[in-house]
Amino acid sequence: MSRRRGLAALLGPPLLWLVVAYLGALAVIFATAFWTTDPFTNQVVRTFTLENFADLFSPTYLRIIGRTLLIAALVTVLCIAIAVPLAFFMARVAPRRLRGLLLAAVLVPLWASYLVKAYAWRTMVQPDGVLDNAFGATPGYGFGALVLTLTYLWLPYMVLPVYAAFERLPETHLEASADLGARPLATFRRVVVPALLPAIAAGSIFTFSLSLGDYIAVQIVGGKLQVLGTAVLQNITLDLPFAAALGTVSALIMVLYLLAVRRTGALDNL
Repeated sequence: MSRRRGLAALLGPPLLWLVVAYLGALAVIFATAFWTTDPFTNQVVRTFTLENFADLFSPTYLRIIGRTLLIAALVTVLCIAIAVPLAFFMARVAPRRLRGLLLAAVLVPLWASYLVKAYAWRTMVQPDGVLDNAFGATPGYGFGALVLTLTYLWLPYMVLPVYAAFERLPETHLEASADLGARPLATFRRVVVPALLPAIAAGSIFTFSLSLGDYIAVQIVGGKLQVLGTAVLQNITLDLPFAAALGTVSALIMVLYLLAVRRTGALDNL
């Protein structure tokens, strides 16, 4: 009994904070999405309406939602394409000393300021920037620049779980596959990929959700590009209920995404 009371005293404050500050805030946002605003004062009027959600189905906002999903998906795919071979080299090929340096190289950008990294990419993609001078071409400000910037920003969140999965993969499994006559490609497909899928799914939760909600990088390198984050930012002052409805869309997308990846065991890798 005393042990249970001790656990309750230990876990009570964090759980209370989670319920009140996190889930409570989400509940307030969800409730606000069903309110409206006074057209003259722009003050929130607590009158129930579905108009905010109906406006989300306008062609303009459907394009914004679709564009945001496409960006988040592309960033996630690019992170996977880069992280898998990089993590494989770090875990299975690189000498132990080099492995530590590579791991540090992956972690160091996480310690740098988000704004510093975003503005660094701005100098790279701008006309007469690094890419323009080096290759004679640059994506400029817009869709391509935003995808590249977000891929750089969130890549460590994909590399780390995939690297950990390679580290946990027993060498005996690979040797047994080779002893049974499996070629390297078959071993990769039947042994390595199933072991990596939960880690990839875990990393994708970060890359997808962070790209889905980003509104700062798009203002730095996105030019006039509109995504969900900027749409929320633009409406939060004059039309808070509609901004809340847009935020609810992001939350709903992530809930559906989490439910989809739950079966892979990805949540166990977080």
